Amino acid sequence: MSSIQATRMLTPGPTPIPDRVRLVMASPLLHHRKDAFKTILAENQIMLKKLFCTESPVIPLASSGTGGMTAAAFNLFEPGEKVLVATAGYFGNRWVDIATMRGLNPVILRKDAGKSFDPEEIRAMLDADPAIRGVFMQISETSTGVLHPVQEVAAVTRERNVLFVADGISAVSISPVRMDEWGIDCLITGSQKGLMLPPGLAFIALSPRAWKRAEEVRPQCYYFDLIQERASCAKNQTHYTSPISLLMGLHEALTMLHEFGMENVFKKQWALTQMARTGLAAMGMNLFVKEEGRYTWGLTSVLMPEDMPAGPIVAKAFKDCGVILTAGQGDLKDKVIRLAHMGWIDWADLAAGLHALAWSLPEKPKGAYLEAALDAYHAALGE
Repeated sequence: MSSIQATRMLTPGPTPIPDRVRLVMASPLLHHRKDAFKTILAENQIMLKKLFCTESPVIPLASSGTGGMTAAAFNLFEPGEKVLVATAGYFGNRWVDIATMRGLNPVILRKDAGKSFDPEEIRAMLDADPAIRGVFMQISETSTGVLHPVQEVAAVTRERNVLFVADGISAVSISPVRMDEWGIDCLITGSQKGLMLPPGLAFIALSPRAWKRAEEVRPQCYYFDLIQERASCAKNQTHYTSPISLLMGLHEALTMLHEFGMENVFKKQWALTQMARTGLAAMGMNLFVKEEGRYTWGLTSVLMPEDMPAGPIVAKAFKDCGVILTAGQGDLKDKVIRLAHMGWIDWADLAAGLHALAWSLPEKPKGAYLEAALDAYHAALGE
């Protein structure tokens, strides 16, 4: 590929960064213990609470989203306690690994990749084993593009002394997630997806009952100590050295989201999702997640034929068209292609992604797939 050819990154993290955000991150550093930076953190906190739809503090951590997942396991549960881990993909399996590393006793509810969970099945498992103290689940399983019924599961856990921990890394700022209203006890996200930032920040918020639990758990993780972080957050500080440029960029990214309006963000994300699914179906591709209402708003996955591995298709899309797509993860590595449409992406970027995929297939699809995709996009916007 020519070094001057423009590229489009249609991956489920990292995602493109707006110029406004990049320019702010290129600004001279502020000192992380002085008033000017404290003001930024105070304003970030107001905007993060609106984003999470919570009255609780939203703690920024200098880590990837996995750090937020780790913080949840180490701050909310004691070694030996039982937790229910609902996994249907690569990142659900990560919850299993983290819980095991913490010394927890994970009870695993496993679904095939591409499938979502039945809240009544989770209710039955909790009823059958009152020793279970928590439920770990993805809101959006990034490896497959499944959207799990988190609101319904939260309603089940609220009925009992069970904390509900939700990984919203590819959901928050992409599709509606209302922490307090839904009853989520711990909500986590990361910077490099819908928040339009580079990787390097995780965010975690706890409900009042989760904070009560965190106060009871013996600290066993020096860095991810949420009680200390909460105390620093109340002073508009981070407990350890702040990732200054990222938090300055976060201020600009959150400002952009709230200027546009979160309902408008969700409306656009829904329209892009309909555009992707319609365009891919019109190309003759096999949509990986078929269950209506259970597909992620930020990415769409297709299952490749057995004689057509994903890797060469993804490589050709980049080489010939400058479009970066991603294959699957884990067992799905060469079986799935993921076309992402989250964050700083518009319909023209997605149209380029659909074209790049079509161009890279051994047999070029026939039919007006771009026209069908754009019709679906405009229809979803009500135009």
